[in-house]
Amino acid sequence: MKPFSSLGIHLPDILLPEHIDLKTWPVIACDQYTQDRDYWKKAAESAGTKPSTLNLILPEVYLADGDREQRIAGIRSTMQQYLADGIFAPPHRGFIYIERKTAYGRVRHGLILAVDLEAYEWTPFSKALIRATEATIVDRIPPRKAIRKNAPLELPHIMLLVNDPGRLLVETAGAGVKALGTPPAYDGELMMNGGSITGWAVPEELNNSVCAALNTIADANTAADGSTFLFAAGDGNHSLATAKAVWDDYKTKLTAEERRTSRVRYALVEVVNIYDTGLTFEPIHRVLFGADTTELIARLKTTLGGTVSECASGPELEQAVKTTGNAFGFVNTVNGKATYTLLATTISELAVARFQPVVDDYTAEQEAAGRHIGIDYIHGSEEVLKLGLQPNTTGILLPPVDKDSFFATISTRGPLPRKSFSMGEADEKRFYLECRKLF
Repeated sequence: MKPFSSLGIHLPDILLPEHIDLKTWPVIACDQYTQDRDYWKKAAESAGTKPSTLNLILPEVYLADGDREQRIAGIRSTMQQYLADGIFAPPHRGFIYIERKTAYGRVRHGLILAVDLEAYEWTPFSKALIRATEATIVDRIPPRKAIRKNAPLELPHIMLLVNDPGRLLVETAGAGVKALGTPPAYDGELMMNGGSITGWAVPEELNNSVCAALNTIADANTAADGSTFLFAAGDGNHSLATAKAVWDDYKTKLTAEERRTSRVRYALVEVVNIYDTGLTFEPIHRVLFGADTTELIARLKTTLGGTVSECASGPELEQAVKTTGNAFGFVNTVNGKATYTLLATTISELAVARFQPVVDDYTAEQEAAGRHIGIDYIHGSEEVLKLGLQPNTTGILLPPVDKDSFFATISTRGPLPRKSFSMGEADEKRFYLECRKLF
């Protein structure tokens, strides 16, 4: 059996406040509500003067403000203060199993652990143990890097997906914790419609079973060329890429032994089974402005194959897209009349991986010919159907994300196009809660 280190896993020393208040300490991931300053104002009001992870992060809504450097300096100062004031309990060396019940009634199960950044690559067609799911935008790394570099603490909002249809890892760890009667390390309601969360420190005696599960999953996800695709970065890939960039800079100053033991080499994450019943994958739909809908459908049909048919209404088109498989729905107006068109394809990969490159080529050709095509990314089919009825607009419904082909598509085709899918609603995103010391 391969040890944790050979699987890109590190047993972290996890810090939690001695007297944790889940209504004030955890806050949602910094890349949520990026246009909603009122949300973050209310979060600050909820936290009040109590210790809070809100004081340890820089919400992206403020990135364009002129006080970024002051905010980063304040973050580092507060981290040092929290450490000096002794607000943290003695660290737990090991994993934490969590259950997060969202405001939508879904329960997501996770396992908090640290991953070796040497085992992660975000570049397309990487053969690393840990890979990106969507295209990484390099310009988004520097502001995050400025925060993590020399920071004494890290807080994860990174969620890694594991391809575990047998539910051997996260769910089995949870069952083991409960069978031992382990009391929760924390349990309670989260702020701002975040639902509730319960976390159990995983006893050391369960580490062997966790390691065995990881070995089984690794074997099942090893390709013919010997490469293993163990984890996919579902949420927080840019934060993971930032941690990698900081480590790549930092390690150049270290000896070989220091590289092996440095805390900076690792990143704290939550691992979630892609087959978790509480994890929803929603397609992110498209709306094009200025496109010739008939011409676009013909281009997609030629490239992807399939058949074209008409539906009588928006609800009928929406239902056909959801149930047909890898089908796309188009709504537009022709001579003032709403038209609902279904393109049913036979592609076996995740549909968006084949769809978006065709759309990109089409729009680039139109731009070269002097015809601008605008694009927007829409959550929810109702808005797409409504927008598609506007003049000179094409609403496009994408099919559901197929979990069974998710890892295979990324393995063979590389990271998915940006805005390919959403893991649940904004309120269901990970909250900062657990910490780990970096320096």
